[in-house]
Amino acid sequence: MDPLPHPSGARPPDIPADLVPVHVALVMDGNGRWAKARGLPRTEGHKQGEFSLFDIVDGCLELGVKCLSVYAFSTENWKRSPDEVRFLMGFNRNVLRRRRDELNARGVRMRWSGRRPRLWRSVISELETAERMTRHNTKMTLNMCVNYGGRAEIVDAAAALARDVRDGRVNADRITEAVFARYLDEPDLPDVDLFVRSSGEQRTSNFLPWQSVYAEMVFLDTLFPDFDRRHLWHACEVYASRDRRYGGAVPNPVPETT
Repeated sequence: MDPLPHPSGARPPDIPADLVPVHVALVMDGNGRWAKARGLPRTEGHKQGEFSLFDIVDGCLELGVKCLSVYAFSTENWKRSPDEVRFLMGFNRNVLRRRRDELNARGVRMRWSGRRPRLWRSVISELETAERMTRHNTKMTLNMCVNYGGRAEIVDAAAALARDVRDGRVNADRITEAVFARYLDEPDLPDVDLFVRSSGEQRTSNFLPWQSVYAEMVFLDTLFPDFDRRHLWHACEVYASRDRRYGGAVPNPVPETT
């Protein structure tokens, strides 16, 4: 099943395939402010954000982005009001149930990053069902980060690695970055190339810090319910224009002396 075209008829930009980011991380920010500006409860912003997310998935498929990680619910979001937390838990569960057949038909593989403790069993069940259903798909990967926190992921990885060192399965003197990375939530996903945040805020907010160490950052002012694939494409154009050196540098030309 091909991705749905954008209602405006917009087509993806002509970015060379080798300059399209492989892995995009997306912080979907601004739902509450969007709703407040319209005199609506915060939950209405989250509902509208669903359409933005799935338009962006179609935009990734059109452009050739292979992996999209989205910040659906953070470990810090438990601090919100009980009513909003309950809504978000049920909303994430229902979106997974409602959209998984559509994503499967498009060839999207679904993954989950995040902690199990505190997360509703029904949400875990839907995440695991979506993972099983789509495990053979290869068009792109949608990594749903639910009850996710970057520091929590690193702490959990360190604890698991420490247990393996204690039990003799890993030699502490041979731990490298590559060894440590195998203990992260989704170790087979590539590092993040492009980190995008909507709403104008310019923070990473504890999202994929290990994976984003060399990501290009693009912060856009648009609130997430007004965000769609055209904003993603713009961020990818910005990414394609940047010079990524990974700590290396080309020597400056020095004029010859006579």
